[in-house]
Amino acid sequence: MAINKDQVLTALSHVLHPEVKQDVVSLDMIHDIIIQDKYISFSIEFPAKNPALESELKLKSEEAIKNFIDKDAVLDITTAVNVSKRKQETAAPPSEPEQPLSGVKNIISVASGKGGVGKSTVAVNLAASLASMGYKVGLMDTDIYGPSIPTMFNIFDRPNITTKKKLVPHEKFGIKLVSMGFLVDVEQAMVWRGPMATSAVKQFMTEVEWGELDYMILDLPPGTGDIQLTIVQTVPLTGAVIVSTPQTVALDDVIKGIKMFDKVNVPVLGVVENMAYFVPPDMPDKKYHIFGEGGARKLSEKLDASFLGEIPIEQPIREGGDTGKPIVLSDPGHSASAAFMGITNEMLKQLDLRNEAVPPTQKIDIKFKP
Repeated sequence: MAINKDQVLTALSHVLHPEVKQDVVSLDMIHDIIIQDKYISFSIEFPAKNPALESELKLKSEEAIKNFIDKDAVLDITTAVNVSKRKQETAAPPSEPEQPLSGVKNIISVASGKGGVGKSTVAVNLAASLASMGYKVGLMDTDIYGPSIPTMFNIFDRPNITTKKKLVPHEKFGIKLVSMGFLVDVEQAMVWRGPMATSAVKQFMTEVEWGELDYMILDLPPGTGDIQLTIVQTVPLTGAVIVSTPQTVALDDVIKGIKMFDKVNVPVLGVVENMAYFVPPDMPDKKYHIFGEGGARKLSEKLDASFLGEIPIEQPIREGGDTGKPIVLSDPGHSASAAFMGITNEMLKQLDLRNEAVPPTQKIDIKFKP
């Protein structure tokens, strides 16, 4: 995969200035990036000559590029003095930075223990249901390696950038949208290490003009890894919705997902059972439980979690995801649309109960013991 400027800046954002305790990218020290295959050239600007510091930051920058991008990268790093930076350092300290997603009233993650259970389909239709009710809604695709939102909304254009270098989210059907799929070619594989992916998610939270929203839906990647931990460390999640199919292999991972959110003090609003059953169009009286019957409902009762509802296997659901218009909007009268709307209403009930009974969630500080 060709190396690009964003990858270089993301890698260098892990290089901290030893005196200021901020990274060199945030301090605007990195300039004149040139990339040609594995050749990477850039300069590091300083407010004054400091040979020891220059040597240290050059070494750390080289390590960051090789660790996070390509160990065989050929680097040409130069240093320069820019006296205007001295004025910046002696200026009055900046005001307290705005908290990520501070204009969002409720931040809800849609998660699954494993892939392939229809988590993105649920997230998209939840967001569309909320928007159809008149709420201001945002949908953030945090699955950096396998983004689904571009296809499910039929948007593949790059978003605009403001004069303050903030990304303007796409908007469709009244939903503000951000996804890594808007920033890279649809066929490009994201061969990134964990720190690079989590850095991208942080940028979605801090460098996007989300504005005032009633609900932010986070479409999480499957599992309980780096990105999930980064999110709970960065923003206070209001609650989580867990998606599963009825089969045992999926339900085993649901338990892990619920346990993860319990550990980080994020209330689980409930469990959704996707692909619950199939009704043949020519035999409406028949109902086939292809992946098992009622597994997620029984598990939610066992774990004392709310059961939000079940979604059948329906061709129009798949068609809505492939053509870029969620079924709750393309065919509001369909039985599957009624299922999604019912789940959304049940989620809102659980959210009201949660907000009445539990104080606002705080972002957490995770420390691992050696």
